[in-house]
Parts: sequence; C-alpha cells; structure tokens
Amino acid sequence: MAEVRLQDGESLENALRRFKRKVQQADIIKEVKKHSYYLKPGEKRRVKAALARKRNRKKTRRDFD
Repeated sequence: MAEVRLQDGESLENALRRFKRKVQQADIIKEVKKHSYYLKPGEKRRVKAALARKRNRKKTRRDFD
C-alpha cells in the first residue's frame, strides 16, 4: 500500500504528486486492472502470447532504426 505523509511546509499538490509517483512505481493500478475481472487460463495464455508478439514486433522495429 502506498502511503505519503505530509511534511512540514509541504503543499498538498506536492504531496499528491509524491503519492501518484509511489502508486505508479508500486504498479498498484496495474494490479487492480488485472484483478478487476476473471480470465480463464486459456484466455490468459492467449493474452500473454499476444503481448509477447507485440513486444517482439516493437523490438524488431526498434532494431531496424
């Protein structure tokens, strides 16, 4: 769980910015989206394979440039 304590003389905007950064680094949003609905094992495998293909295509395009 991400937690940020307000420091002396710190504005609320700065504390909120630090909180957002902590949440992003902890991949909390990613976990929430992942657990928001159930995927059957076969579907999960297909999604994982599709992401791997996408990563490989992106990597080969980057290598050509």
